[in-house]
Amino acid sequence: MSTSSASGAPAKRPPAAERVYAHVKQAVLDRSYEGGTLLTEGGLAEAVGVSRTPVREGLLRLEAEGLIKLYPKKGALVLPVSAQEIADVVETRLLIEEHAVRKVLPAGRELLARLEELLDEHEEHRETGDLARAADCDRTFHAEIVRAAGNAIMATLYDQLRDRQLRMGVQVMRADPRRIARNIEEHTELLAALRAGDADAAAAAVRRHVGRVKAIARGEEP
Repeated sequence: MSTSSASGAPAKRPPAAERVYAHVKQAVLDRSYEGGTLLTEGGLAEAVGVSRTPVREGLLRLEAEGLIKLYPKKGALVLPVSAQEIADVVETRLLIEEHAVRKVLPAGRELLARLEELLDEHEEHRETGDLARAADCDRTFHAEIVRAAGNAIMATLYDQLRDRQLRMGVQVMRADPRRIARNIEEHTELLAALRAGDADAAAAAVRRHVGRVKAIARGEEP
C-alpha cells in the first residue's frame, strides 16, 4: 500500500542522501553506532536501500558536523565523544544557562508550568527505563529556560548544541541509569529557585548540575 498525503496524493519520500543522513545521525546519537565503529558505504547502502552515491553525500554532511571521519576506500569512522568535546559543551552551557536563569526572573507562570511538566515526564522515563528520552528531557528542561530568556541568537546557539548534548546525555545515563534520579533532584532544586525568584540560588543550581554532568562524562565521579 502506498503512502498518501492528506490531499490523497502519494507522499514524497525524502531524497536518498537525506535518508542516509537521518539514518546514520540517529544511530550515532542513540549510540546504535558506537564511537569507534567503522561504517562502510556498501553496508549503509544496503541498510537504507539506496545506491552508494547518496551514501557519500549523507556522510559528507555528518563529517562536517563532527560526528564521523571519512577515510577514502575504507569507510566512515564514528567519532567517540572526546574529553575536549565534553569540556567545550559544558563551558558553553554554563555561559548560556547561568545568564538565562538570571534573565528569566521573575519567572512567568507559563515557564514554571512547562518546567513542572518536563519534571513529570523525566520521572516517567526514569521509571520505564527509557534512557534516551530521559536524556532528551534533561536537555529540553534547560532549553526552555534559555528560550524564555528572550535572546534569539543565544537560543539558536544553544539549540546547535542539541546533538552533542543528547549524545553525551545518553552516554552518561547508560553508564549508570540511577543518576537520572539525581538529575531530577537537581532540576527540582533549580525550579524551586526560579519559583522563589532567587537568581543566585538558580545560578548555583545550574553550576552544580552541569558541572556534575562533566565529571560523570569524564569518569571523575563514581
